[in-house]
Amino acid sequence: MASTAARPSVVPEKDLESFQAHLSKSTRIIALLGAGVSASSGLPTFRGAGGLWRTHAAQQLATPEAFARDPGLVWQFYNYRRHMALNVKPNPAHYALAELARKKEGFITLSQNVDGLSPRAGHPASSLKLLHGSLFDVKCSDFFCKYTEVDNYTDPIVPALAIPTTSDGDEIDPTTNSARQARDLDISDENVDLPELDLAHLPHCPTCKTGLLRPGVVWFGEALPVNVMDDIEEWIEKSKTIDLIMVIGTSARVYPAAAYVDQAREKGARVAVINMDKNDIPASGVYKRDWFFEGDAAKIVPELFKSVIGDITEIPDAADRG
Repeated sequence: MASTAARPSVVPEKDLESFQAHLSKSTRIIALLGAGVSASSGLPTFRGAGGLWRTHAAQQLATPEAFARDPGLVWQFYNYRRHMALNVKPNPAHYALAELARKKEGFITLSQNVDGLSPRAGHPASSLKLLHGSLFDVKCSDFFCKYTEVDNYTDPIVPALAIPTTSDGDEIDPTTNSARQARDLDISDENVDLPELDLAHLPHCPTCKTGLLRPGVVWFGEALPVNVMDDIEEWIEKSKTIDLIMVIGTSARVYPAAAYVDQAREKGARVAVINMDKNDIPASGVYKRDWFFEGDAAKIVPELFKSVIGDITEIPDAADRG
């Protein structure tokens, strides 16, 4: 385990001091996370994020109707995303947020990310609310079956979904350098052939035996998880005051993210925005008493929290544990 090395400040000293002074006395804190938190982990996105994956509109693959129509294609899309996420590591922002959750009892993290990096960084599950689910949760698609499994890091989730490599189809001695240097093919590229799938070889429910398992993410047209939304509402409602809301790696302009910023403000919270783009601010804007920290969350967040958590120390990645 190695702590982060000393480095020059990436935050203006005056802003750092005022933020840390407020953080130290804050007892009710919200962190709202978006994809920008994971950017420093090098997490690749499917080709044409917000556009196409191969020749398919990515949004059109993320629906119950798409899964019913072609579960094999949808699973290839999501298994690819699982595989890509498992090939990167949580970054210092994930570890710093996890440590702050251990130091501050009244801290809750609301994440819009499905990449599994916050859980893998050891963020306490009790204070981490995944608004859109996780790539690494699976559940039965049969309406009458309630089977769910969390933190399934098996890659591939079934052998038939293995990402093809440059050595596939070649007669290569597995002990040779050429075999060891085999590389995954980018199946997000429409010019790369997808493996042929037999429906019987897709992941099936171990409970009902008939339903297919599906990714535990919130698809378009589906409601956000009721238990998660209830937990967040209860946390906010029981707080007479909220001291601080941190908006990290997200513009927080759409529901429910925008609503959480407004609700926190109504209870007295100051807002701290950490984002690479200075134009990405909450719908309600940035007030005079708020902070905007422009730059890489992986560098800024550990520095902001240092007065409370000290130097962060990486813990074993949950995906690497047996």
